[in-house]
Amino acid sequence: YIFYTDWAWTSFVVFSISQSTMLVVGAIYYMLFTGVPGTATYYATIMTIYTWVAKGAWFALGYPYDFVVVPVWIPSAMLLDLAYWATRRNKHAAILIGGVLVGMSLPLFNMINLLLVADPLEMAFKYPRPTLPPYMTPIEPQVGKFYNSP
Repeated sequence: YIFYTDWAWTSFVVFSISQSTMLVVGAIYYMLFTGVPGTATYYATIMTIYTWVAKGAWFALGYPYDFVVVPVWIPSAMLLDLAYWATRRNKHAAILIGGVLVGMSLPLFNMINLLLVADPLEMAFKYPRPTLPPYMTPIEPQVGKFYNSP
């Protein structure tokens, strides 16, 4: 969450690309080798439940409820399944059209999802970063320490 606060746009883009890729690659791979339509939705549901579990675990550790934001995979997965069903005679079209639909819709759904999250800046001040370990503590620059100047 703090990462999202500090790098809001960058992390939104990175997360959108990675989550779209996770969904499309996993679901298309499974669909092409099993031929079972509706697989992407199943896959997205599993990832959603897994994220709910992670959210609960972080919450149990004392972090705010909004610390883990559950991505909105399911509507994009349903679009992917629809594309697969509509293009079942052409696997390449399924990948191309389904991939484009997911790539365009998942960031949109997640943007709406993130707008509903409590103010990230307020959360960042309420829950400050943990102390850095000694090996990561920045060293102050020793400027002019060995220079004999008046």
